[in-house]
Amino acid sequence: MFVEPPNLTSMKVLKYAGYFLLLLVAGLAVLLLYVKAAMPDVGEPAEIKLDYTPERLQRGEYLANHVSVCMDCHSKRDWTRFSGPLVPGTTGQGGERFDQSMGLPGVFYSKNITPSSISRYTDGELFRLITTGVTKEGRAMFPLMPYTYYGKMDPEDIYSIITYVRSLQPVEHAVLDSQPDFPMNFIINTLPQKANHQTRPDPSDVLAYGAYMVNASGCAECHTQVDKGQIIPELIYGGGREFMFPDGSVVRSSNISPDSETGIGKWTEEMFVRKFKAYADSTSAEPVMPGEFNTLMPWTMYSGMEEKDLAAIFAYLRTVKPMKNQVVKFTPAIKG
Repeated sequence: MFVEPPNLTSMKVLKYAGYFLLLLVAGLAVLLLYVKAAMPDVGEPAEIKLDYTPERLQRGEYLANHVSVCMDCHSKRDWTRFSGPLVPGTTGQGGERFDQSMGLPGVFYSKNITPSSISRYTDGELFRLITTGVTKEGRAMFPLMPYTYYGKMDPEDIYSIITYVRSLQPVEHAVLDSQPDFPMNFIINTLPQKANHQTRPDPSDVLAYGAYMVNASGCAECHTQVDKGQIIPELIYGGGREFMFPDGSVVRSSNISPDSETGIGKWTEEMFVRKFKAYADSTSAEPVMPGEFNTLMPWTMYSGMEEKDLAAIFAYLRTVKPMKNQVVKFTPAIKG
């Protein structure tokens, strides 16, 4: 019986392994090409031509500044004062940097959303951008812009936000392009999803309305720990997400779950509402020296939320799963 020499057997194994590796690489290349060329796939923008009514303008101003707080990321904030109030004259100009120091997979910049930048968008294109994260050119945005939340809002509320940003004072301010790290530069195309809108519940249905307002406010986004910039669903509302200031100090979001020891389980509605309204006075944004406690929570913006909306948010948060997580809110920078 003929027995093939061991070296020939080894060569055959290597040969077939090489073929398999080539097929694997080719398959991966095809997949990446598909992800880059065919995605995101959320459909074409709707044909929308809005009537920019005073009612929509008023509602949009309220949502953009006190609920969804669009202006929080799309304006410059003064970090020499508590909670970083907006710098006058920068509303909507964008250009704020969010990077790896915040646990993000790349460097991302908020866009200029004043008319000087968005006038090239139709209302339908803006609606698609806000609710699915896909630009006019069909590019995917990283969900640092919480379009997954906005895609669950009532279309009428999105129309109001569009009406408001169309009314902003134009600001000529060039913004750098965002640069996702590998492999997020490919994965990002798979993130946008078609919107799943709902009708805004009547405020008399407190829990349903509260759930709607919690989503519109994006509470989960900051008050949940993340992995590569994506929230960990199992830890929702448990707080502890870390944010680093330029000086190296770290602030962490509060636990807003109804855990009685580490969350808001012992809070009353009055305490919750009063906490927000305490920052309605502009003097609450006191000067903060470098290295002292500060917070990313835009208290001065949320303080303008209506009390019934705050009360509904509190009522809903009382129904979510309690998360036992004792948060150390602030760690000063280590001095060298």
